[in-house]
Formats: sequence, structure tokens, C-alpha cells
Amino acid sequence: MEIHLIRHTAVENPENLCYGFAEIPLRKGYTEDFKTLDIDKDYDMIISSPSQRCHLLADFLKFDYQTDERLREMNFGNWEMKKWTDIPEEEINPWYKDFIYVNASGGENLLEMQARVVSFWNELIEKKETNKALIITHAGVIRLILQTVLQFPLENMFSIQIDYGKKVIIDVNEGIFSVKKMNV
Repeated sequence: MEIHLIRHTAVENPENLCYGFAEIPLRKGYTEDFKTLDIDKDYDMIISSPSQRCHLLADFLKFDYQTDERLREMNFGNWEMKKWTDIPEEEINPWYKDFIYVNASGGENLLEMQARVVSFWNELIEKKETNKALIITHAGVIRLILQTVLQFPLENMFSIQIDYGKKVIIDVNEGIFSVKKMNV
């Protein structure tokens, strides 16, 4: 099975707001961004995060797709749509020091997000009837899938650059994973 993971295109966020679960608009002219993407047309399965910034691409391409809640970005809870600089230090500093185990205020920690993403991934790779899948999602989700496939330490996941509107292609063959392309 070949799995194409694509990150949504750039968002409109001039104030550097914290967002994950929250809806944030794609930048103006996003349909022009869509036209530049390297998207195949021969997918057996297309699944999108339910976030508008993801499923707008599937709508634009007129794909028949499903959504899956497990493909959402991290839930930052009470921090959603606040400026990062406006989040109280006593709340955010513990998270900065240990984002794996410490929850965002009213949200989730990285282990909780990882559990839902890995649950999705394990179901996906068991679909023997699927030859080629497109997953439209977020940078955090893609990083967690790569961490699962490559088995690097979770604390290193932010060392991987996942560009807006770019794909990661993973080949799955009898339980063996191969990352074929990054940010294409």
C-alpha cells in the first residue's frame, strides 16, 4: 500500500495564534495554493481531518472522501485561538518543558494525541484492499505517523519539517515501512 500524507495549505494567522482543534481559515487565495499541489487522481481511499482547512482541499478536488476525528491536530484546549504570548507562563512553561506528558490547559498532551493517531494508522495499514490512500491532515499528525514508522524518540518529533501543502509518501509492504518521499 502506498500512503500519501498531505498537510493542509498555509493558514491566515498574522497574530501567531495557538490553534489545533480550532477552525482557522486558510490564507487568502487558497484555491491558487491548491492548484500548485502535487496530487494524484488514482486513490482507492481518501480520508481527511474534519478541520475545514483540510477538507476544503478534498472538496476543491471533488474527491469522494471520509473524515476521521483522529486526524485532527493537537487539542490545545483553553489556549486555542489565543496569542502564544498571551498564554499565562504558569500554564505554558510546564507544557514547554514536557509537552509529552503535560496537557495543554483543558486540552491534550502528546501521548493522548499519539494514541488516537496510532489507532487510525493501525486501522489504515490493515486495509488489504487499499493500494493507494490519500490522508489530508496536519503537521502534528504526520510527524506522529513518521515517529510510529521510524521509531525515533517522541521528543524529537518537532525536528521534522512538514511544509504546508506538501506530501510525505510511505510505502507499506507486508509490515515493512519505507518513507519514499518527504515534502514533495
